Order: sequence, then C-alpha cells, then structure tokens
Amino acid sequence: MKTKKGFDFSVLMGAAFLMATSSIGPGFLTQTTVFTEQLLASFGFVILTSIILDIGSQLNVWRVIGISGKRGQDVANMVLPGLGYVVAALIVMGGLGFNIGNIAGAGMGFSVIFGMDTVTGAVISAVIAISIFVFKEAGVLMDKFTQAAGVVMIVLTLYVAVSSAPPVGEAVMKTFVPDVIDPLAIVTLVGGTVGGYITFSGGHRLVDAGVVGKEALPQITRSSVTGVCLTGVMRVFLFLATLGVVASGLQLDPANPPASVFKLAVGDIGYKVFGVVMWSAAISSVIGAAYTSVSFIRTFSPKIENNYRWFVIAFIVFSTVVFAFVGQPVKTLILVGTLNGLILPVTLLVMIIAAHKKSIVGDYKHPVWMSIFGVIVVIMTAYMGVLTIMKQLPKLFM
Repeated sequence: MKTKKGFDFSVLMGAAFLMATSSIGPGFLTQTTVFTEQLLASFGFVILTSIILDIGSQLNVWRVIGISGKRGQDVANMVLPGLGYVVAALIVMGGLGFNIGNIAGAGMGFSVIFGMDTVTGAVISAVIAISIFVFKEAGVLMDKFTQAAGVVMIVLTLYVAVSSAPPVGEAVMKTFVPDVIDPLAIVTLVGGTVGGYITFSGGHRLVDAGVVGKEALPQITRSSVTGVCLTGVMRVFLFLATLGVVASGLQLDPANPPASVFKLAVGDIGYKVFGVVMWSAAISSVIGAAYTSVSFIRTFSPKIENNYRWFVIAFIVFSTVVFAFVGQPVKTLILVGTLNGLILPVTLLVMIIAAHKKSIVGDYKHPVWMSIFGVIVVIMTAYMGVLTIMKQLPKLFM
C-alpha cells in the first residue's frame, strides 16, 4: 500500500513499530508495574507527561535524520568532527549490554510458556531473531515481525487490563489531577522510551527504506508520533492491569512484579500470557537493539555497509553466547546502564544543533517549539544521567 506521496505505508508502520517494540522490553514491563504500585492512579499523570516529552524529543531526532537523509552518527560528525564515533561507541556498548538482558528475557519468556531451561529458550529465541537477517529482504521481514509482536503484546495486555477491573474513572481523573507528581519517574520513563538507541531505530529504518527529504516530512512526522503513541498504549494497558490488581488489595511479587500482575489478574493462564508478552517484548527488543547498534557503525566502513546483515547476526550471537556462558554480568549492565543515561541528552542536543545548520538540513526551517521541547528533555535527562552516575559508579568497584 502506497501513501499519497508514494511511500510504502508498511515501511512507515514498520519504523513506528520497530521503535515502539525496541522500547517495550523486559525493563519496560518491570518499570511500569513498579511505578504503578508506588504511585497508584497518579502514575497516569507520569505517563501522559512522558508521552508529550517523548513526542517532542523524537520529532527532533527523526525530522533531522529524515530531512538530511543521514544516520545519527553521520549527523553528529557533521556537527563536530569525531563526535559521531563517540556516539556510535556509546550506542553499541549500551545496545550490547542491554541485548544480553533482552536475550535473557526471551529465554525467560520461553521458560514460562514451555517450561524449558532459560538458556535453551534464549538460544532458540536468538536463532529466530537471526533467521530474519539471513534473508536479503531483512528490512521487510523485520517490519512484519515487530508489527506482529507489537500487536500480540498490546492485545494480550489489554485482555489482562480488562480482567483486572481497574478503577478507570479514578485513573482518568488522577491523570490530569494527580495526588503526587514524581519528576524522577517522568525522567525515567522518557529515558526508557526514547533513550539510548531506541529513538534512532525507526529513523534509521526510514533512511534505509529511502523515506527521506522534505517531501517525506509528513510521513516521517506521522511515523515518529505513531511510534511513541504505540508505546504509550502498551504502557497505559499495563498500568491499568497493575492498578486493578493493586487496587483490589493484592500484593505484587517483588521478585517478578509484571508476572505477578498477569497471574493475579487472570490466574494460572495469566502466567502463560505473561510468558508470551515477555517473549514478544524481549525478542523484538533483541532485533531492534542489534539492527540499530550496527546501523551506527555501518557507514564507517564499506565492508560493514556491504555485509551489515552478518554484523547484526554476529551482534545477536555474541549477546547470546555471553548470556549462555556468563549469565547477566551485573557490573557490565550497571556500566552500560550508566552510559545509556548520557546518550539521550548528548544525541538529542546534537540533533537540535543540527536542525539549525544549513549544511545539514538545507533550507528546512525547524519549528522553535520542537527545539524548546528538545532542550527541556536534554536538561532533564542530563540531570538524571549525572544522578545515575553518582549512584551507580560505587557499585562498579564493590
């Protein structure tokens, strides 16, 4: 199906779903349930605020990438020579570290569904992810897979939300008039939704598909906003499911909060449903992290550019081998988590600067309100990043 401008609609939706499913990983599920348990109905305000900030942030990145037709690392190098290599290094390190966690999440999902060993489930999941990139039409297959995974997660979580019978009226009211406002939760959600490699995943997919230039601006804008909204829909459904469970007086299992939400809301079958959602979230994040991380280095060498699918496969294989033989190295995850907190403010600031450089965007005029939104997010996430570093660095030396 083609849009009025001749762009493939499936590519635009594929980019949106790639971004959305990249952000909806194992951490997303745990983060949402824990914050809901702490803030109750007032967490709706946090979700709404974060969605607004996410849209402002993502529009800055996707529009600059789309108008220039260049990936994030190349834009960064044009803003300041050499900066693109630094950004690429941060993205790849962060993506690799979190992909170990994503592989673990996929293994856990299979373990819940089929009762198999987690490592075996992780290896099978990795093979499924790798199979997508074996084919030349990897981009099309990736689009279809992430769309399917996204729909499965959203539909099943909606089912659990309805089953938990949440106080919807209270949730709506507290979304606009909260009992408590938690700035830390807002910044955490923004970083988890558009931080690290995530906000670039869909933008780079559009560049690969040739959806670039001023004539593609409406499609780029629509796809970027759709991605954030899809993530928001999933978060709202999970928020309502958790709120329904907590409001009924039931206690979540601190060892696995999201799993207990599904089980308490729907019973034993709910635990199997959680396994499907966990696997879908994890495997789509594996694909998104691997694809986007490699996209940040593919323009640095013709060998990588010409064989990028095999580099994506190697990325997934390495992540799986580390998990299978080492497990989830705690200090590595702490380090990449700390670095990830620095990626969004750095890359977003670079994109805002690039949006006003004619050598990058030509005669395109970037809306002032987008730049203002972007600067707000830069300040918020930079502050959060500094706090995270101060908190996490001591753990690296324990």
